[in-house]
Amino acid sequence: MFQIGDKVFYPMHGAGIIKAIEEKEILGERREYYVISIPISKMNIMIPLKSAGTMGIRLVVDRITLKSILFDFHNEEPTCSLPWKERYKQNMEKLKTGDMLDGAEVVRDLLYLQKDKVLNTSEKQMLNDASKILISELSIIKDISETQAADLLII
Repeated sequence: MFQIGDKVFYPMHGAGIIKAIEEKEILGERREYYVISIPISKMNIMIPLKSAGTMGIRLVVDRITLKSILFDFHNEEPTCSLPWKERYKQNMEKLKTGDMLDGAEVVRDLLYLQKDKVLNTSEKQMLNDASKILISELSIIKDISETQAADLLII
C-alpha cells in the first residue's frame, strides 16, 4: 500500500505523487482511491486502492537504479533489427510493463533509429509518448524540471 507523498509511476501515463487517499461512493459502492497528481499531463488520476497492483503502479526507481539505467541508455547498443511492425509491437509490450529500463530501451532504440532514417507516424508518436513518460519519471526522481530531464536523454 502506498502512502500520501509517495512518488509513483503509472504505466502509459507517467510519474506522479500520491496527493491523497479518499473514500468515494461510485455506483452505490464505497471505495478508497489514491489521488495521484501527474505533473506531465497536469492531471489528477483516481485509482482504486484494490486495483493499484494489477494496474502496474509502482514506486519510482531509486537513484542508484536510475544511474544504472542512464548508463545503459548512453552506452548499450540499440536493438532495432526487426521490421517496423514487429518492432512496434515489441516496443508497445515493453511500454505496457511500466518498467523504467524497458521504457528507456524503447526511447534509446527509436532515437538511434531516427538518426538513420525517418520514423513512420506510429513510431514517431511512440517515441514522443515514451519520451514524455520517461522524462516524467526522471524529473520526479532527480527533482529537476522536465527540460533538464530531457537533456539527460540526449544521445
